[in-house]
Amino acid sequence: MTAAQLPPVAPEVTATLVEDLSPRLRKRLDAAVTKLGARPTHRDGDTVTIAVDDETELRLHAPGGVVATADAISCGCLLAPACVHRAAAACAAPTADPSPEPADRPDRSDRPERLDRPERLDRPERLDRPERLDRPERPDRSDRTVPEIAPTTDPAPTLTPTPTPTLTPGPAASPEVASPAQRAAAEALWSAGAAVLEAGVDGAGAVTQAVLLRAAHTARLRQLPRAAGAALSVVTLLRAARAGDPSYRTADLVTALAELLGTAHRVGTASGAELAAVKGRARRPYSPDGSLRLYGLFTEPVVTDSGQGGARTWVAGSDGRLCTVGDVAPGGVGRALGVADRAVRLGDSALTHRELGRAGLAVSGATVSPDGRLGAGKGVKAVSAGGAAWTDPPLAALWETPPSEQAARALRSTSRYADPEGGGSDLLFLDVELLGAVGESGGTCLLALCEGGTVVRLTVADDDPALAHRDNLTLLAAAPGTRLRIIGRMVPALHPRLALLACSHPTGQGTIDLGFDRLRRADLPDPAAPVHLAPPQPESSGAHSPLYLLERRVEQTVPAGRAALGLLGDVTAETRRIRRAGLPTAAGLLAALCASAARRERDLFGRLLPADTDGFATYWLSAARYTAAVAESLCAAAWNPTPDR
Repeated sequence: MTAAQLPPVAPEVTATLVEDLSPRLRKRLDAAVTKLGARPTHRDGDTVTIAVDDETELRLHAPGGVVATADAISCGCLLAPACVHRAAAACAAPTADPSPEPADRPDRSDRPERLDRPERLDRPERLDRPERLDRPERPDRSDRTVPEIAPTTDPAPTLTPTPTPTLTPGPAASPEVASPAQRAAAEALWSAGAAVLEAGVDGAGAVTQAVLLRAAHTARLRQLPRAAGAALSVVTLLRAARAGDPSYRTADLVTALAELLGTAHRVGTASGAELAAVKGRARRPYSPDGSLRLYGLFTEPVVTDSGQGGARTWVAGSDGRLCTVGDVAPGGVGRALGVADRAVRLGDSALTHRELGRAGLAVSGATVSPDGRLGAGKGVKAVSAGGAAWTDPPLAALWETPPSEQAARALRSTSRYADPEGGGSDLLFLDVELLGAVGESGGTCLLALCEGGTVVRLTVADDDPALAHRDNLTLLAAAPGTRLRIIGRMVPALHPRLALLACSHPTGQGTIDLGFDRLRRADLPDPAAPVHLAPPQPESSGAHSPLYLLERRVEQTVPAGRAALGLLGDVTAETRRIRRAGLPTAAGLLAALCASAARRERDLFGRLLPADTDGFATYWLSAARYTAAVAESLCAAAWNPTPDR
């Protein structure tokens, strides 16, 4: 049995089942999850049956595709319903997204918005009872004060020349701040995240995950969807790490944990517009955008580690604004290859995704999300229209922006901790001259020279052999000196780096979708033609930055926990090297992080006191956010050529 064979379970259901276990059964829960994963399953409609043993069956009933109540999981063993099997099944199943919004799915934007509608609970609310799972307490910070706006004193204007009393306006309304309930929910999220850092992946088993799920559910009820979503991401990544999922990356869990802790911390200190951004939205809103004239750019395959597959077509408006039309659903790379030749789900257009990438659309009643996705509500009408070449208006303007400005905009979009409502695109549009292939630790990439003498490393967007990315990059690497107009996705690094998505045809006739279209050797210029290569640009100083010494300690904390970091010993040599590189803040953070990890106080009788999980989480969060900010700054600097380089 795999997690994909089980229906998603609502976070509050998993938390409730784990909370109802006795302390003895909680100790056996992780072993029960592992054992249950080896048992066969059978699906019959909305019900999935797991054979616990030869005589006992466990059933998960998921009407609508989600297990929404604890009673929907039943077990036939003698200890049911107080057995460990029900909680183990909930912990083994995927966590249901309380407000699912599949990426690149057309949004039915004509439906009424439900952001302010309270969640209907299938059981009495349990938020006010004492927490049954042990977790570190955090001091209440509700006494923080928010600066008030000084009252205005301008008198109201008089309406007639006759004397009238002067009206003095009252004090301006104070900006909105988080309610006590929201602060309490954020404190619970912080404590749960700090507990994960304390235990590490190896120690963050089902009980620790249940605390996170309960905190996420409470945060969602308190209108904190961004923090709740971050907590669910942490749980998903913890399960992937503990299951040995090959798609798991420690850096992803570092980002998710930092997002969780950072968002939870800001709830208590933010106000006004900042608080609205910290709260987030339960659904990504689609706003009306009237009539649009769109021009196709290219189509890319979308294949995710979770088994989703499909296609995304990028289009640009007359003003150069980028939008996308996507179709992504479970199916993997096979579905991605098939969807590219299906009609787009937008109005009455009969264009396929690949055709739209080279044609155009006229849309009326358009709706667009903050990240540029086009909605497909009933009121949206779309008909096919003519496209434009990359060298003709309005598309040609996309290549006129200097690479450094494009990189700065893309970095704001790809930032690890960017505002989810910020929008923006991570695409770059460059005119380049190919220089040839160069080897790297992860494989081979293609060097290209762009405007300003900046050397860019072009990599494949997806290494799946069923897609054309790798074969096309290999052929292009064999044609140094070729000049191309390309579209790539920003890859944050200490040197300019793009994932190559589309390019002009080497013969100048049309464009190539590098994930779907396959180049042939006959398409390349004559190899006997003379080649004039520009001298490569030296690497920026950031490429040799010792920042990785701090990044390494931040990442080491996640799999092994605080105690393992405290055993690393003296880091004086590392901090000295970082200071010599001109990064005194990084050196101070490294020293403070390691000192906090090793610090354990004792009482008057010499017994160890509980570790300061809050203090360590604060140092870790500061180090994680600092390294991300410096890395992004060094990446931006690499895209800015200077005269002395």
